[in-house]
Amino acid sequence: MNRLAQETSPYLRQHADNPVDWYPWGDEAFEAARQQDVPILMSIGYSSCHWCHVMAHESFEDDDTAAAMNADFVNVKVDREERPDVDSIYMEAVQAVTGSGGWPMTVFLLPDGRPFLGGTYFPRNHFVELLGQITRAWRERRRDLEDAAAQLAKAVRAGTGLPGMDVLGRGSAGPGDSAQFLPAAADALISRHDPEWGGFGRAPKFPQPAMLELLLLAVSRTGRRDGMDALTLTLDAMAAGGIYDHLGGGFARYSTDRQWLVPHFEKMLYDNSLLARVYLHAWQLTGSDRYRQVVTETLEYLLRPPVRLTGGGLASAEDADSEGTEGRFYVWDAPEVLEVGGRAAAAWYGVTPKGNWEDHNILFRPLGAELDRPPEVEAARLALLARRETRVRPGLDDKVLTEWNAMAVAVLAEAGAALDRPDWVAAAAQLADFLLGALRRPSDGRWLRSWQGPAGPGGHQQGPAGPGGHQQGPAGPGGHRQGPAGPGGHQQGSARHLAYAGDHAWLIEAFTRLAEATGEARWIAEARAAADALLELFTDEKSGAFHMTGHDAEVLIARPMDSQDGALPSANSVAATALLRLAALTGISRYRTQAEAVIHALSAAIAAAPIAFTGLVGAAELARTGLTEVVVTGDRPDLLEVVRRRYLPGAVLAWGEPFDSPLWEGRTGSDQANLAFVCRDYACRAPTGDPAALATEVGA
Repeated sequence: MNRLAQETSPYLRQHADNPVDWYPWGDEAFEAARQQDVPILMSIGYSSCHWCHVMAHESFEDDDTAAAMNADFVNVKVDREERPDVDSIYMEAVQAVTGSGGWPMTVFLLPDGRPFLGGTYFPRNHFVELLGQITRAWRERRRDLEDAAAQLAKAVRAGTGLPGMDVLGRGSAGPGDSAQFLPAAADALISRHDPEWGGFGRAPKFPQPAMLELLLLAVSRTGRRDGMDALTLTLDAMAAGGIYDHLGGGFARYSTDRQWLVPHFEKMLYDNSLLARVYLHAWQLTGSDRYRQVVTETLEYLLRPPVRLTGGGLASAEDADSEGTEGRFYVWDAPEVLEVGGRAAAAWYGVTPKGNWEDHNILFRPLGAELDRPPEVEAARLALLARRETRVRPGLDDKVLTEWNAMAVAVLAEAGAALDRPDWVAAAAQLADFLLGALRRPSDGRWLRSWQGPAGPGGHQQGPAGPGGHQQGPAGPGGHRQGPAGPGGHQQGSARHLAYAGDHAWLIEAFTRLAEATGEARWIAEARAAADALLELFTDEKSGAFHMTGHDAEVLIARPMDSQDGALPSANSVAATALLRLAALTGISRYRTQAEAVIHALSAAIAAAPIAFTGLVGAAELARTGLTEVVVTGDRPDLLEVVRRRYLPGAVLAWGEPFDSPLWEGRTGSDQANLAFVCRDYACRAPTGDPAALATEVGA
């Protein structure tokens, strides 16, 4: 076993028995490179990355390749999901060198951390040849490598900084009219829309939740027909296609084709949390039962093992591969479907003897067909699901990430309130309590990024960590050994790595949504604490936007800013929206001021390329038009339902336990009970106890 056996990341532990002498990212590796006077070979990936596994099998498990790596390099493994700051910095370097990026990411560094060359997946022979070339260059032309590193470091610092700003923090272009951000972004999205199959662009197709949320906002604000058509076609096609798990719920990472039929079979916690939220909002806007069904099945997938861990928290991902083959867990042959589910299932899911992918069947529904299953098909689905559960499951990445779990808390709370599922709200609260107990450092309350429970009896489902699983070691620098979390508690585990801006932004959103779902004042207090930490640790003094890392974090060759939306909404966009909503609930002006500073800092970039900043476009629209504050006093679930069941992106809700806010001033007496108050900037209209009148007041 090499040094990775003690890590919290299942991805790192997968490489613990490689013949490569791996180091985790840290001072020990860089000191070893300095002492040995060799370059660093860094490999960045993640547990459910198919090509990461391919390169590992071809090169890192090969004795001869490992010998060459060990002889002339200090070798470092990084889980991009635990260390998004490291990933962001060196992805910028790889893109500068090659014009594109991806994982596995292979980067060669000087012992001071500056990169001089990088790429992604290398076939074994090419990789071995490259190792030899770099070794010779290190011995004979080191000055050339140092010059390349100097140039790449400049490119990295420029590329990971604030878009649209110069080195002095000044905008490179005018901020633009924020009233034009939403229509411009919607126009750009619709121009890229595939009118036949939905989605944006051609294959491979990613679901793009942030883009879909922006279309929802644009449709609700303007009623534009082309936006609604693009939105519903995309949602319908994804829910019908093979990218959706028609037996167990939830979405795969992306589709390899235009039709959403053939997925890359990995299933990520963040994708499913964000997509469940999109479908929830689409149900609120349209009332379509098919969207409600997708929300229900996706959230139920997240709340079942193996994603829901015995030790507490939700696992990060399930792999695409099982038994060494991509998709094996999910695909079917016609005889087995007929045996287990009968002809009704075969007809419903498009199963044929020939199959639709590599001689097997990916279950799907034709675009436009019903998703609501008749009784005989539902019985067949349950039988097929039970049969599938007897198969070898894909590998599980069972680390618990604060950011991704907070996403799940937010959607469980919001969906539970909207769809009258108190069990989901309870699950959201339980998950939030787990995060509060397991992922805050006891000494000072500093949030941490990643938690790992113990393996073995009494633990939880363990992903592929090599023969015999793994032993759980102590937390490293900045982490801590974590014990039980009070009544109900959780399995003992360890947390490490300082949390990032994205973790804090989603915690604010999660706690705020829990306050709205439960009426418990404690969640507002937790949202405020997370917001205060975000402002204190991550604010850039020049621009007002947020750095990815806190000022107490490890100093890297650049301090990146997460501002453009990708697979996840950017930390700055989530923070801006969450702070605006928290300000509306609490009346604390500094939260709104900080959100507006983020929008202003990035306004030139938004104006230039709104489609790259869809989350910030939404935040700018909320800041421009203002939020509606709704207060419901007393016991009036019928009034709460009016607000919850409708798509009201510009509204916040206070009810239940009063908390410190202008919204509650003068509204706790018996003469104010059982009424709804609709306010703007805390100036309220006449209260009402009539649900129909409230619906009119909130613009539903």
